[in-house]
Amino acid sequence: MKKLINDPLDVMPQMLAGMARMDSHVDLLPGFNVLVRSDLDSFRAAGKVALISGGGSGHEPAHGGYVGGGMLTAAVVGDVFTSPGTDQVLAVIRAVTGDAGALLIVKNYTGDRLNFGLAAEIARAKGLKVTMVIVADDVALADQDDAAQNRGIAGTLFVHKLAGAAAESGASLDEVVRVAQAACRNLASMGVGLSACVTLINWPSAS
Repeated sequence: MKKLINDPLDVMPQMLAGMARMDSHVDLLPGFNVLVRSDLDSFRAAGKVALISGGGSGHEPAHGGYVGGGMLTAAVVGDVFTSPGTDQVLAVIRAVTGDAGALLIVKNYTGDRLNFGLAAEIARAKGLKVTMVIVADDVALADQDDAAQNRGIAGTLFVHKLAGAAAESGASLDEVVRVAQAACRNLASMGVGLSACVTLINWPSAS
């Protein structure tokens, strides 16, 4: 993948701003590295279950590309290859969760499980209906007896699609969770890398 990067230290905020300017269906959540549906107010008023996913940067548009009607309500973006922090996840839960509740779709990485899980616990303590499903679809490991070791990779998008369709139809949080869990149980993916994901080129300075 080829990318034009102005400043490696500012790549993630610039990427999010560019996505929000390019796509009228998404907006930035002020003060946070989060993309949300641009029709968030009407979505909350419709009483539908919110879907939240996210993860580290470095493979955009990734989760941000799945924000919109019938899919994710919001995507939480961490630094490059770094899970988004608990405060950031909690902010988006509070911003998008209505009476119908919210489902967090989390890939099976330690940082994601910890930070999304803690944010969900705090949100529940504040009276919000929040639950979480873990996607662990990677079958590349030799020992498949311990599925807890499997990463969450490309199969996650099918969980976004299936759970998103259920939520858009007006299904309850419990029903959306059942759809997401059934998808997770029936997913198998394998990631293959043929080269480094990002190659940095030092352009000669003008003189």
